[in-house]
Amino acid sequence: MAQENFFSLSDLSGGIPRELAEGLSTRIFVGAQAMLSIVAVKPNASGSTHSHPEEQWGYLLKGCGVRTQDGQEVSVNAGDFWRTPGGVLHSFKGGPEGATILDFFAPPRAEYKKSGKGFGAG
Repeated sequence: MAQENFFSLSDLSGGIPRELAEGLSTRIFVGAQAMLSIVAVKPNASGSTHSHPEEQWGYLLKGCGVRTQDGQEVSVNAGDFWRTPGGVLHSFKGGPEGATILDFFAPPRAEYKKSGKGFGAG
């Protein structure tokens, strides 16, 4: 495998930066059929409720928070993961120590293939 296909959580400089909301930022890594996003959530920061057509899986690497999905609030802790079908409204609020989330999207979100701000369309 080529070196360009190897990454590290301790060095996200190769990812595409995106400011999702105040206190939420991400680095995005794009593949042919899927996309990975590593989201840093500052303590008690929250993103707006949104949806997109792509399927999304999230894995809470560290910290805690509340995942709101399809109107249901679920407390999540490090090690928890979830699936969000395309078109489902969702958001996240970080806990008192913040959170780090590993998100996967399939197919890749077009608006996330370049640096920018916000959650994109929808």
